[in-house]
Amino acid sequence: MAAVYLHPPHLICTHCSWKKKKKTISSAVVRATLGGDDDPFSIQVAAINRASLRFQETLAPEPLFHDPYAGCFIDPEVQKKMKKNSLPTTSTSHYCLATKFIDDKLFSVVNHVDGVRQIVLLTDGMDTRPYRLKWPNSSIIFDISPERIFRTAAQNLKGVGAKIPKSCLLVHVPSESSDIQEILCRKGFNGNRPSVWAMQGLPMMTLASFIDVLVTVSSLATKGCFFVGELPAWLAETEIVIKPDTRRWIDRIFMSNGFRVEVISYDEVVKDIRRNPPSGDCKYILFVAEQLRLSDVQPDTRRWIDRIFMSNGFRVEVISYDEVVKDIRRNPPSGDCKYILFVAEQLRLSDVQ
Repeated sequence: MAAVYLHPPHLICTHCSWKKKKKTISSAVVRATLGGDDDPFSIQVAAINRASLRFQETLAPEPLFHDPYAGCFIDPEVQKKMKKNSLPTTSTSHYCLATKFIDDKLFSVVNHVDGVRQIVLLTDGMDTRPYRLKWPNSSIIFDISPERIFRTAAQNLKGVGAKIPKSCLLVHVPSESSDIQEILCRKGFNGNRPSVWAMQGLPMMTLASFIDVLVTVSSLATKGCFFVGELPAWLAETEIVIKPDTRRWIDRIFMSNGFRVEVISYDEVVKDIRRNPPSGDCKYILFVAEQLRLSDVQPDTRRWIDRIFMSNGFRVEVISYDEVVKDIRRNPPSGDCKYILFVAEQLRLSDVQ
């Protein structure tokens, strides 16, 4: 714990400085070539494979979730084979567990956190959550995903009668765009209002692309907002060698962007649903992160303080001089103070822990 004087900056332009310094999901690192069906490594094929897992899970006697639209992305002949060869009820996959966890977290936030009507989904373009989950009235769902896949998926969904809940709105933002933040705001996102963010399936090719995602979410999400999703495990492997250090690496990369993060064990997700834990190593890390600082459009001197401390792992509280003086039988000092009083708490491990 630390408590000292902090001299404020002479000039704080909260309405323009963030625009000059903000980072976005770079089109160079997020954009990917959408191969045809013959390309087994294409983003499109990966999206279809995920839809197949959701379809297969929906066929189970006691499914983890119900996705009535996943089948519209799958060839009819393949659907028939999957129906004949459904998996045992006790088996599951890391992806389906993650899907259930993310569904549950989204449902919890929009129904129990006051005012959350902005939902941002970072996806592969075939995410059916806008159609299959129950959203509160007046919700705006933003889907950030590859445009070609999203447009094709939207046509398939329309063909099977999928509809967005009444009074809700679905807005697509192409992940290939050069300025995701600007487009989100232009299409109706409000950085002064609460939101919830979820990431599953968004193409990631470099660590830089994920950091850009974090910067974007941090810039637009108000304090207290949640970011939930799957993080590709190979991102951690690009930075570290020792596996036990993975959580510390995740903690640092999130904390440097203003998030307190919790890594969720798949065993923890599976323990209450009468399923066996999936076998083999998982290629994704499941997480829930909470925004601890103000968004870029919440103008305040405290936002500057919050960001500079949070980027170094501290949660900070600015102390009012009126609060200090109220119990000591003194009058508050007159005039503007040239110093800001604060208390900061370290939220991450030291370098030698």
